[in-house]
Amino acid sequence: MALDPVQLAGSKILITGPTGQVAEPVVAALAGIAEVHTLARFSKAGDRERITALGASCLAADLAEPDGLAELPTDFDYVLNFAVVKTDSFDYDLAANGEGVGRLMLHCREARAFLHFSSTAVYEYAGQEPRREDAPLGDNHRAMFPTYSISKIAAETVCRFAGRQFGIPTTIARLSVPYGDNGGWPFYHLMMMKQGIPIEVHPEAPNNYHLLHVDDYLEKIPRLLAAATPQVTTVNFGGSEKTSVEQWCAYLQELTGLAPAFKDNPRAFGSLAIDTTRMHQLIGETRVDWREGLLSMVKNLAPELLQEAADE
Repeated sequence: MALDPVQLAGSKILITGPTGQVAEPVVAALAGIAEVHTLARFSKAGDRERITALGASCLAADLAEPDGLAELPTDFDYVLNFAVVKTDSFDYDLAANGEGVGRLMLHCREARAFLHFSSTAVYEYAGQEPRREDAPLGDNHRAMFPTYSISKIAAETVCRFAGRQFGIPTTIARLSVPYGDNGGWPFYHLMMMKQGIPIEVHPEAPNNYHLLHVDDYLEKIPRLLAAATPQVTTVNFGGSEKTSVEQWCAYLQELTGLAPAFKDNPRAFGSLAIDTTRMHQLIGETRVDWREGLLSMVKNLAPELLQEAADE
């Protein structure tokens, strides 16, 4: 039996990394029912204005800086940490992603629950074997993002220490492939198909993942918060149905007529299927069929590419 969700209406919530593809829909959804504060560097023109327009307040801060949180309130009910940096500088990225989560948790240690979004990129490559939460960790994404996997592992380690040391109810959710009407990895693949750019895949096919639609992660976040304990809960977080890069590109071809060109590369990420047993026990199964999700994505982001049959 899945956990009952916490009630977020009327609560005070901090969301870090609000301008990211995954977090921005969360800001939009929660700002209508709760007091939402956001924290980011807000270094790009228009970011602060866009988030403010959603109904959230904004604080510009750098989690890599020891005093970066000096102006941040401490009385949040819930903290959702989506923040991540990928500058390829190990010194900076470890400070921002690893040390930063420790600073954030210490600052907000009175919160009812802290939800840290990690990634299945923490897992060592293991072919088609679904990864359980206790599977070996490794430098999975080095070929494309040199600091990413190591930074994510470091962030989880600091997060567990802080949660246990200071008694902060915490959940670490390892995201698979989030996507929705605002994009995601499958949309990048569609754009590559449109431009005739080869899509690199690991030769040990199929390259399996678990597409997680925005509607599903919005519904599951209150349950992930309910799963938080001071012992720290770690759980995979993806769609209940496994699918592959090859499958979703084939479906995008069916929708648009654009053919993917695959290129084998042993340095590509490779399959990252997850064991969903613990996820289903804690938060239940996801609901959005990946085909319906992809169709909606294309309709919203590139309707001109849809063939007539798919658009009906």
